[in-house]
Amino acid sequence: MELRGRWALVTGAARRVGRVIALELAGRGMNVAVHYHTSAEAAAATVRELEVLGVRACALGADLARTAEVQRLAAEAETRSGGLAVLVNSAANYLRVPFERLTEAVWDASLDTNLKAPFLLAWHVGRAMQKRGSGHIVNLADWAGERPYPDYLPYCVSKAGIICLTKALAKELAPEVQVNAVAPGPVMPPEGMSVSEREAIARATPLRRLGTPEDVARCVRFLVEEASFSTGATFYVDGGRLIA
Repeated sequence: MELRGRWALVTGAARRVGRVIALELAGRGMNVAVHYHTSAEAAAATVRELEVLGVRACALGADLARTAEVQRLAAEAETRSGGLAVLVNSAANYLRVPFERLTEAVWDASLDTNLKAPFLLAWHVGRAMQKRGSGHIVNLADWAGERPYPDYLPYCVSKAGIICLTKALAKELAPEVQVNAVAPGPVMPPEGMSVSEREAIARATPLRRLGTPEDVARCVRFLVEEASFSTGATFYVDGGRLIA
């Protein structure tokens, strides 16, 4: 798909991996609606970075844990863009809670933001894409959706749900809309992780290093620009971590 001059909505694009995805798409001439929740200043900075690349951009705030705000975000992004060509569901929380201290509130916070919101956005935007006859949706999963690790049970379940959601959406929205997922591995460890922990993760990864947000962003860009015969697939950007 030709990206130049078309619009993408990237959730969580004010910071971290979402920001790099937005910049990658803008580097190919795509206009970007930058979603943020609490990072208004960072979102404004991302918009300025995108505009320097010669594309149009806007910042749209929404709490993805609230259904009404997700619906408003979808409607506003559609209106501001005149019709989205790409939706990237990148935003997520990463709540670490030992199993014995888990609560229903932690479960809800994880599933509402990480799984329910991507579904609602794809439901609203995907149907509009269907009517227009084309579109791409890329969901950010995680290798832990296939191989869960301790202390992040709701997060891992939410990402397993993203993998299944991607397959189900691909069936529902075909043939007009392609839906795929990118599942990062050790790409951007949580802030505060020690050097020794990072080194241990790298040693346990077949490629013997951590990945970068740019690795993920390039895969997203490939899926919307080049992968014309892929839908319902999950692409692992994990350095082989899943098979380690």
